[in-house]
Amino acid sequence: MLPDPLHPALVHFPLALAGLVPLFVIGAIVAMRRGVAPRPAWGLVVAMMALLAGSSVLAVETGEDEEEVVEEVVDNDIIEVHEERAERFRNIALATLVLALVGFASGKVGLVGRGVASGMAFLLAALAWGVGESGGELVYQHGAANAYIEQSDTAIPAPQNHDDEDDAD
Repeated sequence: MLPDPLHPALVHFPLALAGLVPLFVIGAIVAMRRGVAPRPAWGLVVAMMALLAGSSVLAVETGEDEEEVVEEVVDNDIIEVHEERAERFRNIALATLVLALVGFASGKVGLVGRGVASGMAFLLAALAWGVGESGGELVYQHGAANAYIEQSDTAIPAPQNHDDEDDAD
């Protein structure tokens, strides 16, 4: 049985993988410097990038499926910020996967593919932060989860945006 909504259950995979892939990149570089052939050393990076790219595609697709429901409780402009960040992340993840695959080539082509894909892996880690931040704001500051709470006397009200200075009084 799949969770409903599915998007919140899936979004953590690409975000976590984006933080892990740079560690695998570093491991592959260290392994290659210690004499491991590039293809086996780089293979784990490519596998992790494939998981990252695939999970980012699923996260964006399920987010688009949830958009109409969440628009009932959150302003569309706020949703658009998250959607644009997620789509950018997905597109760069797919491009990075292609470049990581180029890293299997021999000679300078493979070296360039591995180098550019490595840099992009670190970029993805930074972009993941922004995607997660905007998704968290949708849920915790703008009440997106309320779109899935049945309306009753016990429904939880949408959170209000409070300034930290108000709490200091």
